[in-house]
Amino acid sequence: MTDPIGGELGAAVSAAAAREEVRTALERVYAQVQSAIDARKPICTISGRCCRFEDYGHRLYVTTLELAAFVAGLSESADPTWDGTGCPFQRAKLCTVHTIRPFGCRIFFCDPTSTDWQNDAYERFHAEIKQLHQALGVPYFYMEWRAALRELGLAAGGPGTASAAVSAGQTSF
Repeated sequence: MTDPIGGELGAAVSAAAAREEVRTALERVYAQVQSAIDARKPICTISGRCCRFEDYGHRLYVTTLELAAFVAGLSESADPTWDGTGCPFQRAKLCTVHTIRPFGCRIFFCDPTSTDWQNDAYERFHAEIKQLHQALGVPYFYMEWRAALRELGLAAGGPGTASAAVSAGQTSF
């Protein structure tokens, strides 16, 4: 990343993205998340529904650390024709940033048998990620994915511009 991104969130993300220990600590949590997923063996049909937030009735929330790791590894740009709905990094039902996707993308499965365990796992691992912010001295922000991308200048807005708050009746991951 060559240009610093603006605002308080941008400053926190830029500073954290430049620190290898931040990325390494988050990668350790992501490895634990993957182990928990492997133990459950959820079914993924590669339908792309997980990225179409409005269609599936959920929102993706991210922390400063997740955004920092994402920005540090980002080589793709968001879809320039993105209309503000779903994820700007989904193309032809596939995630173009799969290897650097945020925690919520890693833990969420459309498999209906996953609901109970993934909610519990989300809370447990999110608490670990939140504690890492304090341990690593990284300011903690927790905001809706697309709002964060817009604020960081990584995605343009569209008519589907999402609120940063959880709406009633929606799951946040």
